[in-house]
Amino acid sequence: MQIRRIILALCAIVMSMPVFAQGLRVDDLGNRNVIVRIDDLSKKYLLLPVQENVPESGVFVTVNGVAEPVRNVRLAIDRVDYMVPLDLAPYKGKVVALDIHIGEGHRRTNVINDLCWSKMELSDEFSAENIEKYRPVFHHTPPYGWMNDPNGMFYKDGVWHLYYQFNPYGSMWGNMTWGHSVSKDLVNWEHLPAAITADQWGTIFSGSAVVDVNNTSGFGENAVVAMYTSAGITQKQSIAYSLDGGRTYTKYDGNPVITAPVECRDPKVFWNEETGCWNCVLVSPLEYEAWFYTSKDLKNWTKESEFGGHGVTSAIWECPDIIKLTDPETGVSKWVLLININPGGPAGGSATQYFVGDFDGKTFVCDSAPEVVNWLDYGKDHYATVTWNHAPEGRTVAIAWMSNWQYANQLPTRQFRSANSVARDLALIKTQDGSYRVSVVPSKEIETLRNGKPMTSSFSAGSKGRAVALPSSLCDIDMKFTARKGSKVTIRLSNENGEHADLVYDGKSYLFDRSESGIVDFSNDFAVLTTAPASPASEQHIRMILDVSSVEMFDGKGWWAMTNLVYPTSPFTKVEVISENGTCRVKSLKVYNLSQN
Repeated sequence: MQIRRIILALCAIVMSMPVFAQGLRVDDLGNRNVIVRIDDLSKKYLLLPVQENVPESGVFVTVNGVAEPVRNVRLAIDRVDYMVPLDLAPYKGKVVALDIHIGEGHRRTNVINDLCWSKMELSDEFSAENIEKYRPVFHHTPPYGWMNDPNGMFYKDGVWHLYYQFNPYGSMWGNMTWGHSVSKDLVNWEHLPAAITADQWGTIFSGSAVVDVNNTSGFGENAVVAMYTSAGITQKQSIAYSLDGGRTYTKYDGNPVITAPVECRDPKVFWNEETGCWNCVLVSPLEYEAWFYTSKDLKNWTKESEFGGHGVTSAIWECPDIIKLTDPETGVSKWVLLININPGGPAGGSATQYFVGDFDGKTFVCDSAPEVVNWLDYGKDHYATVTWNHAPEGRTVAIAWMSNWQYANQLPTRQFRSANSVARDLALIKTQDGSYRVSVVPSKEIETLRNGKPMTSSFSAGSKGRAVALPSSLCDIDMKFTARKGSKVTIRLSNENGEHADLVYDGKSYLFDRSESGIVDFSNDFAVLTTAPASPASEQHIRMILDVSSVEMFDGKGWWAMTNLVYPTSPFTKVEVISENGTCRVKSLKVYNLSQN
């Protein structure tokens, strides 16, 4: 009987032990430390199971006994939300093991019983095929995983390069790497392998890239040179260069190239034709300052000046950019300094402020008083705006991260998180008091998505409203209208479930209300109103660009822009115009169906 009990106990232990994939050996070292030895390197990937509501574990890949920088992965305990790939191709012919340090706050003491060990899989395939209801169709998104700030954007040989803050090991922030996508038209994107990954100096935070046409750096003719923040124990600026058009990079042996005794990050570099040297602007986020540097060779930098004390100065400053813009009507040019802040936006959380002024290559002087705040976009979901270097036709083309740090990690998707805004062209526009502000309009490339002739109508709308059916959930709505003074005009997007998102015009401003637009309960900060000042023109002209989970709104001449995410449980099927306290005359309503090539 005693022997039978022992046998049954041993069977129970064996049955409770996880079964490991062929080619893997798993050793439990106790104290929340596990080693996974990869004996079979014939497969392309090791697929790691992720559970988003558990602590991160530190995964140290050791190659021939030498540990690479840590990857932080939320390894599954009792359910698998999705899988992420560890690329094994670089390790062929080597001895590889994962030294895994289980995260603090782990729910179990016996971690070897976690689900992740039995669900790890060696495979030749990892599918990034879209399985998400709310993945946009024509906005840029990562193939999988997490994305935030756009980085390193440049145009070369007919191709728009877009790098971005990327987490290849989960759909929440972490493991910052430069993901990479390219496009020939700003609406159709091809995903390329990650371009710059973590090293001994830290993970790879935001930055920029330039084409060194004159080989000032000595890296090679037309080398692409990227400058980024190395984020380790401290933050410092490093560079890497590419001789294959931005596909792969070699890090500079003399990194870092800019250091400081306080935190600083997100360098934007450009060639200043007026001074004949390279300029760099970066920010000290907690000092609320932008710092300006000059260089002749992209390696040796001199700090020239600081700018601060203007705009919102009680929030973190990030992702700067400085650009020269022209008013197409007056021909006047001014320099514009973009500073992204978090929190402190007009509707709470993240946003992009800007300053108009003069820049001599060393010092920026703002035209407005310190207390003046200008917003590039008044929506809730527009952050980390930066522009492409070397854009064609003298254009200044910008793109933003379409999210907000208040809830970015909680958005109702799993396979991926976050999209970029549509590309926008920036220029100057003169105000009634003679000052200048930045105009923002959708880049012309968005019009290539228009499929066939628009649905066109004109009508008068009163309190009962007039509705027009949408051809699909992907639309470009172009509307011109006039309204009697004192009236309130609501432009409502709605579906058959009674969900709706409202853009309301009151004669002085536009208000966007998404509180009843669908899924809004994942954050108390999501269902808030956003407001933009209206154009002073008597005839209002607006554009509304609709994708699966976003509404981007613009004044026809660029006076204002407002970007907001929406998550209706079924697509919006109609646009309705409702006017209170007077009739609204819709002179032209054009609805274009959009489709990606």
